[in-house]
Order: sequence, then C-alpha cells, then structure tokens
Amino acid sequence: MTEPQPSYPTIRTITFDCTGDPYDVGLFWSQLLGRPLHEDDKPGDPEAVIEDPSGGPTLLFVQVPEGKTVKNRVHLDLTPHGRTRDQEVERVLSLGARRVADHIRPDGGGFVVLADTEGNEFCVERGPLEMGGA
Repeated sequence: MTEPQPSYPTIRTITFDCTGDPYDVGLFWSQLLGRPLHEDDKPGDPEAVIEDPSGGPTLLFVQVPEGKTVKNRVHLDLTPHGRTRDQEVERVLSLGARRVADHIRPDGGGFVVLADTEGNEFCVERGPLEMGGA
C-alpha cells in the first residue's frame, strides 16, 4: 500500500494586530477591498473579520495591548483594477491611509508604500490599465 503524499498548507487567515478598535481597522480594509465585514461584527468587538467570497484568505483584525514598534516584516501588495496606481493611491489616502514611501521609478514601474489606520504597511503596484491590459 502506498503512503499518502503530504499536501501543502493553504493560507486560511491573515491577521492584523490592532491597538484600537478592530472594527474600525476592518472597516478601512472593507472599504479598500470592497468586501463587507462579517455581519456579526460591530464597534467595540475584540475582533472583526472580512471573508473572501472566492475562497482566498480571511482577514482577521484582533485587538492586542501592545502597539507596533518596527517595520512590518510581512505585508500585502495590491494590484488595482479599473484604476491606475496613482488613482488607487489617491482613493486609499481618502479612506484614511497615509503615504509611507514612494518607490515609483522613472520608467513607471515600482510601487507606493502606504499604511492603514493602525500603521500596517501595504503596497500599491501598477495594474492592468498601466500594463497594457484592461
């Protein structure tokens, strides 16, 4: 009898630590990604959840006592759809993000580093509109 081959793990959840209200940070990401917070989530809860309807990782926002002290070691890279990178950056800034660094190269490549309302960093890269796609 053949031994079953091990399978590789999948990413089930990406967790964000929050010193403030996880609902508020979740609401920022909900607006950013166009996905609703879980129907049971409300302000003041110790955690908030955004599920991916396509089966991708869940985003979990959890209240913790300690604040962020150093640069994130892991972050998300976002690709805009239906907008240019600059348009997406402006939209995200209007949601309450702050610009951390601009790494756009003269040839148009590169990315912009932003931080959410808790200081969690993420990048916005060029999308299909700037890459010759739709």
